[in-house]
Amino acid sequence: MNIHMIRSDKVYRELLEMPMAERRGYFKEEILAPYKEKFYKQGIPFEAKQEGGFDIMMLLSWMHFMPEMLTAQQLPLIDRLDDSVWQSCERAIRDSLARFGSVTLPVQDYTFTILLAQPTAPMLQINDGYSGDGGIPGYLFLSLVPNEHTLSRLPSALAHEVNHNVRYQFVDWDGGSLKEMLVAEGLAENFAVQMYGKEKLGPWVSKTSLDTLNQVIKPFLHNHLDVKGVQKITAYLYGDEIAALMGQEGVGMPYCAGYACGYYLIQYYLEKTGKTIEEASLIPASEILAEVEEFWTGTTR
Repeated sequence: MNIHMIRSDKVYRELLEMPMAERRGYFKEEILAPYKEKFYKQGIPFEAKQEGGFDIMMLLSWMHFMPEMLTAQQLPLIDRLDDSVWQSCERAIRDSLARFGSVTLPVQDYTFTILLAQPTAPMLQINDGYSGDGGIPGYLFLSLVPNEHTLSRLPSALAHEVNHNVRYQFVDWDGGSLKEMLVAEGLAENFAVQMYGKEKLGPWVSKTSLDTLNQVIKPFLHNHLDVKGVQKITAYLYGDEIAALMGQEGVGMPYCAGYACGYYLIQYYLEKTGKTIEEASLIPASEILAEVEEFWTGTTR
C-alpha cells in the first residue's frame, strides 16, 4: 500500500517567499497536479476554457486560502500542520484501509493532502471548520481551519473518507442518487464512529436531534428517495442552508438531513442483519434499502 503525502504546509511556506505572479502556477503543480485524474472524473476542469471561467481554482476559492491570499497572518495556521499531524493522518489512512483486509483492494496507491480553509467561509463554519473529499478511489484530501478541535477530528474524518474510497472500488457510482448518498454517508460515518468512538461523531449527524429525525427528516426523505442527480439532491442531503450556499433551491430540510438519516439507517441495518460495517460498505444501496423498509415508519431512539 502506497500513500503519497503531499505536505501542503511546506508548499504554503514556499508560496509566502514567492512573487505573486509565480504563486498560482506553483500551487497547482505541487498540490493539485497529482489530483488531475480525480478532477477529470468529477468533470472539474484543471484549466479554465476561458479567462475567468470555471476550473478547480475557482472551486477551491469558495472555501480555501488561495496562493495570492497568503500572508504572514496565516503562519500560525500553517504552523499547526506539523509533523505529528501528517503522521496521524497517514496512520489513520493505513488503519482504515487495513480494516478491509478480507478483500483485495483494486487500488494500491493513495494521494492525500490538507488544504487550508478560510475561517470565514460559510461552508466551513457550518461544518465546524472541517470537511473532506474521498469519493474517487485513490484520492483523499481534507479541508480545515487548523485548531484544537479540527485537528482532533482528523483521524475520524479520514476514516469517513477512506470508507467512501473503498466503497467505490467495489460499488459502481450511480451518478448521484439520493438513495446512494444516504447509504454511502451513513456507512462512512458509522465506520468512522466504530474506529474512533461516538465522541468523534461529525456535526453532520450530531447536530440533528432524534425528534427532528423522526418527525421531519425521515417522513420527508422516504417520500423522495427516487430523486436523482447531484444538483437535485443537494438540499435533501445537505439541507436548505448549504443548498443556498451552493446556489440550489431549498426543499425544507435542516442541516445535513441526509447525513443524519443515513447514519441511523445504517445503524438499523447493521443491528438487523448482523453485518459488519466493512461488509456493509461493499453492498449496493438497493440491497441495503430493501432490508430496512420498517426503518422509515419506526421511531429511531
